[in-house]
Amino acid sequence: MKVIATYNIKGGVGKTAAAVNLAWLAGRSGLRTLVWDLDPQGAATFYFRVQPKVRGGGSKLMKGSSRIRDFIKGTDYENLDLMPADFSYRNLDIHLDQKKNPTKRLKKLLAPLKADYDLVVLDCPPSISLVSESVFFAADALAVPVIPTTLSQRTLEQLFGFRSERKLTGLKLLIFFSLVDRRKKLHHELMDEIAGRYPEVMKTYIPNASQVERMGVFKKPIGDFAGSCDAAQAYEELWAEVKTALWR
Repeated sequence: MKVIATYNIKGGVGKTAAAVNLAWLAGRSGLRTLVWDLDPQGAATFYFRVQPKVRGGGSKLMKGSSRIRDFIKGTDYENLDLMPADFSYRNLDIHLDQKKNPTKRLKKLLAPLKADYDLVVLDCPPSISLVSESVFFAADALAVPVIPTTLSQRTLEQLFGFRSERKLTGLKLLIFFSLVDRRKKLHHELMDEIAGRYPEVMKTYIPNASQVERMGVFKKPIGDFAGSCDAAQAYEELWAEVKTALWR
């Protein structure tokens, strides 16, 4: 079982859209896939039309008083299940801090699912926190969407610094540009600069397209309602790159 987390310190960069679309494409390809929506805002849960509620909340989940399978819901799609968000996840840092070896807690919780799933996609809240550290220890790779702006470049530097500080040398960073507007000269310049600096940058970028925003209207992955549009094709190409990197 591979575990990938869509993550960025910065919010509003297309992280949840990537989690939903990559998971949908993985399930469509035949991989038994689970999305765990760790963001208390519950956007991924909303896209899959599931109620954002975990019985007993994050506290019960972190205590391990119930099997993790008890919290998993089906979706409308074959090979694709969901661990929904819960607003209590805003306190996950507190619950983790009360556990022994808190940074290893998520990895321990996911371990029983190895026989059930080929891929787990963690949709993470935008922060550097104890939850983030737990994700880093649980994941094989981080899929990091980056808008080609100066502030996004700065948060990317912070992420690399944090990975080095925590000695997470085995954690792959799969960086891709998101919300790209090719009409903007600055986007061109920063994409070239960041790609030149970080060999982890993937070839595929996700355009700033209205169809991505319409995922919230249809409550579906973009490939399910607009499969021929540029953004849907970009996610397919991104999934091909991510899949190769994960199973390399």
